[in-house]
Amino acid sequence: QVQLVESGGGLALPGGSLRLSCAASGFTQPYKAIGWFRQAPGKEREGLVCISSGDATIYYSDSVKGRFAISRDNAKRTVYLQMNSLKPEDTAVYYCAARDYYCSRSASTFLSWGQGTQVTVSS
Repeated sequence: QVQLVESGGGLALPGGSLRLSCAASGFTQPYKAIGWFRQAPGKEREGLVCISSGDATIYYSDSVKGRFAISRDNAKRTVYLQMNSLKPEDTAVYYCAARDYYCSRSASTFLSWGQGTQVTVSS
């Protein structure tokens, strides 16, 4: 059974950094595309960035391009989201999700989701 577990969330100061982790189990990770999404209170879920099974990176959101970076460690079956220059508007619950091979802008095509990790950016 496919399982994704996010970690690394917490409280950060504006301008600070956090690194989120998405640990995968139940499938052979190199054959999955992993995307990061977030949802703030009262707002729709927002796609941020995705890494394909071939390690191609696709940004869904211009608001995080240049500040957030996605990477994977196949040996650890983990995908990371490095978040720099954090802003209060980055406050949200962050989710990772998996789909076969290629990234997609459609969140509904990601069939496996983690439980989410809270990120709060505040002074």
